[in-house]
Amino acid sequence: MKKVLTFVLILALALTCVFAGGSQEKKSGSVYWLNFKPESDATLQKVATLYTERTGVPVKVVTAASGTYNETLTAEMDKSAAPTLFVVGNKAAVDTWGDYCYDLNGTKIANELNTDAYNLYTKDGKLASIGYCYECFGIIVNKELLQKAGHDVSEIKDFASLKKVVEDIHAKRKQLGFDAFTSSGMDGSSSWRFSGHLANVALYYESLDDGKWTETPATIKGTYLNYFKNLWDLYISNSSYDPTALATGGFDAEAEFGKKEAAFYQNGNWEYDALVNKYGLDPKNLQMIPFYCGAPGEEKAGLNAGTENCWAVNAKASQADIDATIDFMYWMVTDADATALLAETFGAIPYKKAAAPENVFLAQANEYSNKGCYTMTWAFNYTPNVDQWRAGVVSAMNQYDANRTAQTWKLVETAFVQGWATQYKAANN
Repeated sequence: MKKVLTFVLILALALTCVFAGGSQEKKSGSVYWLNFKPESDATLQKVATLYTERTGVPVKVVTAASGTYNETLTAEMDKSAAPTLFVVGNKAAVDTWGDYCYDLNGTKIANELNTDAYNLYTKDGKLASIGYCYECFGIIVNKELLQKAGHDVSEIKDFASLKKVVEDIHAKRKQLGFDAFTSSGMDGSSSWRFSGHLANVALYYESLDDGKWTETPATIKGTYLNYFKNLWDLYISNSSYDPTALATGGFDAEAEFGKKEAAFYQNGNWEYDALVNKYGLDPKNLQMIPFYCGAPGEEKAGLNAGTENCWAVNAKASQADIDATIDFMYWMVTDADATALLAETFGAIPYKKAAAPENVFLAQANEYSNKGCYTMTWAFNYTPNVDQWRAGVVSAMNQYDANRTAQTWKLVETAFVQGWATQYKAANN
């Protein structure tokens, strides 16, 4: 009996070794991540260590010095042990590195995305890279002030409902002690919010007509400038600040909102720290809503969100390393501990099982995506000679604010459309 038992134990051990060997073979390969974000290095080293401890798969994270990523990537790709995971964040990078990008179409990491808004493709349809974190902007709302005015953020679902709430608050501003919108100053410290970010509302919807831009068009039509006008008129007509004085600047919209002088404030997720830690606003009272502007179907709109932080997998690596890299990526966006670490350093990551970041605006951007709302991608990133184009738009907007007529609005339309063509020619000789 002892001999039989001994034989069974030996057989069991042998089988264990066979299966362990098979498992180890399956887990072969390694990961080399060339990281784009220096501020995230410490956290990503923790992520790499945690994965190796759990799986035995070696993960190396090397972080390029700030402003040197392209040079570092070029140098590292020439080495025999090149990065298996790297960043390809825009169309120009796709053109440069497309041959090195493994096709992520249908992979398990791509299937975990909650939006395709940040995906970048080669001309032949290969999914070259996928977003791993992003920023967002829209209209920030103080829900506490809204409730004091007899409203709730849930009422706001499109431009008509936004306009109704905003105009009611403005009409009652004296008794309430606060107004609807903060100032819309047009000096250099503030005008980018409108000549850049608000302009996206017109540029985004026009880009959809063209199948979504992948490079700067030589001309634009200005088809949806009425959406831009709807919001701009709403801002400056329902604020405590005289529209004719906006050109001079000198306003502090962040402080106005932080001190609860207005219920609405156009800005982005980067305002979270100041609003919460500098002005002491309760995150539970902060909500970012989309640019509701009058577009058909906009009740399904999400926030304006964009990124140049996109993962690519090295197609020239061994298949074992490619598989190991995709396994590692999948783990990062599905494991509770891993997504918590990524949320800590990246904020929002566009994946179904992502942990909610501390920044409520980024968490809300993910909520919109998870509900099936479309992301308003950053079409304004394609602006030619951006500073010169925006300067022309600001000048025209100032003339409109000083005397709001159909004739002065034509100046804004001209600055958008003809200004775009002029700056495109200047940028491309």
